Amino acid sequence: MSVTMTALFGGTGPEWELREVPVPEAGPGQVLVRARAVALNHGDGPMLEAADPTVGGTGQEYQAGYEFAGEVAAVGEGVAGLTVGARVMGTTPGSFAQYVLADHRHMVAVPDGLGYEEACALPTGLLTEHGALMCGGFRAGQSVLITGATSGIGLIGVRIAKALGAATVIASTRTAAKRALIRQAGADEVVSTSEEDLTDSVLKITGGQGVDLVLDHVGGETFAACLPATRVDGSVVNIGRLDRAESTIDLDALSYRHLRVGGVSFGFTRAAELGAVLSEASSRLMPAVVDGRVRPAIDGTYTFDTAFEAVRRLRSHQAHGKIVLTVP
Repeated sequence: MSVTMTALFGGTGPEWELREVPVPEAGPGQVLVRARAVALNHGDGPMLEAADPTVGGTGQEYQAGYEFAGEVAAVGEGVAGLTVGARVMGTTPGSFAQYVLADHRHMVAVPDGLGYEEACALPTGLLTEHGALMCGGFRAGQSVLITGATSGIGLIGVRIAKALGAATVIASTRTAAKRALIRQAGADEVVSTSEEDLTDSVLKITGGQGVDLVLDHVGGETFAACLPATRVDGSVVNIGRLDRAESTIDLDALSYRHLRVGGVSFGFTRAAELGAVLSEASSRLMPAVVDGRVRPAIDGTYTFDTAFEAVRRLRSHQAHGKIVLTVP
C-alpha cells in the first residue's frame, strides 16, 4: 500500500484542489477502504462555495466528499465481519480520496453484479429515504408524495417507496421535461409545479383525500403546500432544502388534519444512529438492489482531473440523477 494518496480539497477557491496527502491508518472501530468511485451530493456545492475565500468564504480547507465504494484495505481493532479485499459502499466525510477512513458501521457490502459507479451513489439515498419513510410511519399499501423527485436522492426515494409496497407514488418536479425520468423510476403520477398547483393536483389524484405520507426534499413554499395535500392523520417528513430552509405554513392545515410533521438529517455526529439506520435500510432493501428495483440514476461520470466539470454540472441543477467521480 502506498504511503501517500490523491485527495480533493475545498477551501482554496471555487473548485476542488488535487493534493497528495498521507494515507490514514485504521484505528479502533475503523476501516480503511481503497475507493474506486465516489458520488457527489447536493450539499457538496454549497459547502465548496461557503469555504471559497475568493467570494468571501471562510477559507477553511477540508477534504471533500461523503459517499464512496471500493475494497477494504485495512481493518482496525474491534471490527468484525469485514475482511481485507471485501467490496463495500459507505458514507463518511472526506471520501473524495484514494483511501477512505470510515466508521465500520457506516458501510455495507456491495452485492455481486453491482459496479462501483452505481454502488457509490447508493448509501446516502438508502439511509436517508428509507429513514424518512420509517420516520413517517410508512406501511405497504399507502400513498406517498415525493417532492423534488428529480434529485439524485429523490429518484432513489421513488424506487424505494415502490419496492416497499407503496400503492401510489406521486412525484413532483419543477421541470415538465423531466416527467419521463421520474416515471422511469417508478412514479405513478408526476406533478410539474411550473405548470400545476401542487396541492390541487395531489388532491385531485387522491380523490380529495390527500396522500398518507410526504417526503419533502424542497422546503420553502413547497413544504407549506404539502400540508393541505396530506390526508387526515397523515405525515410530512422534510429531508432537504433544495429551495430554502424557511417556510411559512398554514397552521389550520396542520391542526385540522391532525398531521405529524418531522424531519431527518442523519449526520455523522450521531454515529450509532446513522449506523443503525443504514443497517436497517440495507437489510430491508438489499434484495431490491440485487434485482435492480432500487438503483441510482447516474447523470454522468467524471474523473478527479475533471472534477471541476462535475461541480459545474451539480451547480447547474440540471443533473438527471447522481454525479460520480472515478478514483485514480
